[in-house]
Amino acid sequence: MKRVITYGTFDLLHYGHINLLRRAKQQGDYLIVALSTDEFNWNEKQKKCYFSYEERKQLLEAIRYVDLVIPEENWEQKRTDVKEYHVDTFVMGDDWVGKFDFLKEEGCEVVYLPRTPEISTTQIKKDLNKD
Repeated sequence: MKRVITYGTFDLLHYGHINLLRRAKQQGDYLIVALSTDEFNWNEKQKKCYFSYEERKQLLEAIRYVDLVIPEENWEQKRTDVKEYHVDTFVMGDDWVGKFDFLKEEGCEVVYLPRTPEISTTQIKKDLNKD
């Protein structure tokens, strides 16, 4: 079984997220999503989520492409997650190109997928604030 992992906040879930998850799942047989916790988002990324970690986790678990959701609590855990979950392929959006190539040292393939260009959570928030 080929295991794939991706990371993200997945707040205000939209079709760009679904596209990423679908394409990530196509890289293997079992998709793990490491979901940023509320604390990690606030303390490390200075991001406040609309939906709580538990709510975002429930949304992701309802998506047919997702096999397992685990918490992302710090930047450094990627290397240990790859080992602990026996991950074959690490997938991220192409806005992160090159940032996670160090995982190749763990024998893990690193794939950067193109983002869905016309949609983002940031854009949704901006558009909603226009009213």
